[in-house]
Amino acid sequence: MRTRTREPQTLGEGTLDRMARILAARNVDPAAVAALVDEPEPFSPLDALSAGMPPRYQDAVADHPRVLAWAREVAEAAVAPSRGARRQVTTGPSLLMAGVVGAGKTYQAYGAVRRLVQGGVGVRWRATTAADLYADLRPRPGGDSERELAAVSRCPLLIIDDLGAAKASEWVEEVTYRLINRRYNHMRPTLITTNLRISDLRAHIGDRVASRLAQMTTRVEFEPVDRRRHRTAT
Repeated sequence: MRTRTREPQTLGEGTLDRMARILAARNVDPAAVAALVDEPEPFSPLDALSAGMPPRYQDAVADHPRVLAWAREVAEAAVAPSRGARRQVTTGPSLLMAGVVGAGKTYQAYGAVRRLVQGGVGVRWRATTAADLYADLRPRPGGDSERELAAVSRCPLLIIDDLGAAKASEWVEEVTYRLINRRYNHMRPTLITTNLRISDLRAHIGDRVASRLAQMTTRVEFEPVDRRRHRTAT
């Protein structure tokens, strides 16, 4: 015998009004009953975004002029899937931020995503460090690295933190090229940070990846100031 399950039903205003009249006719205080009905608290898109971010970056604010310009371009490229629907990020430019550890690159990247959502743009996104990315994509028993690569490649907006930090190898270079090339071909916006100088990046990621990044990204060199140490000192 099959058991049917029913989705929870929401009481409409008309139903609540009729219930209130019935309770009043029976000398039951409707206000006392209404207090037992839980009303859902507002949950904004920005709340949902923050819930999926690391706590350190939930209040990140992008203020670098080049990062703000990137966010505007991505917002302008966003399209609505149907008439009246919220605009969604599908394609757009990419951004490469280079600078020393602690310069604020990761903070600016998360702030840029928050900026998009604050501007009314919907975005499906994913953030990973290069080291975690390679760990997820490395072939292993029971894993499907090709499926994972396809999922990361299709993500409308991707943050790759610390590109070039992993030990160079033929496998790392090949996987990085396959990912970047797919995102390049489909013009999917990618936010990339690196602790290397842009002039030194080619030696760590290879000519093919460097060539794609040169074509698909706006590149920003951050000032050599470790903001983490600066905040501690002040």
